[in-house]
Amino acid sequence: MNFDGANDKPRLTAEQKKKNHIESEKKRREAIRAGFEKLAAIVPGCEGQARSEAIVLQKTVQFLQEQLAQKDKLRQQAFEQGMSEGDFEQVYRDIERDAQVAAANGGSGKASSSKTEGGS
Repeated sequence: MNFDGANDKPRLTAEQKKKNHIESEKKRREAIRAGFEKLAAIVPGCEGQARSEAIVLQKTVQFLQEQLAQKDKLRQQAFEQGMSEGDFEQVYRDIERDAQVAAANGGSGKASSSKTEGGS
C-alpha cells in the first residue's frame, strides 16, 4: 500500500480517483440542473423548459431586462411626484421583500410595510 509521506494516509488508486471524479461531476451536473429548474419555475414562460438550458437563459435575460425597465419607469414616476432616490429605493426594497414573503407563503400571506402603504 502506498502512503503519502506528509500525512501517512494511503494514496488513492487510479480507480478510486476516477470514481471520485465521476461522483463529483455528477453532483455538479445535478446542482446545475436544479438551478435551471429553479429559474424555470420563477421566469414566466419557462414552465416545462428546464431541459432546454439555452431557452431558460434567454427567457431569464429577457425577464430581467423587462424588470429593470419597469423599475426605471417606476423610478421616473416617483421622481416626477417628488420622491427622493433614497426613499424610492427603500420603498422598492420593501415591496420586493413583501413579494418574497408572499411567494414563500404560497402567495397566501403578505407582509406589509408602512412605507408601501403611504406612511413615512
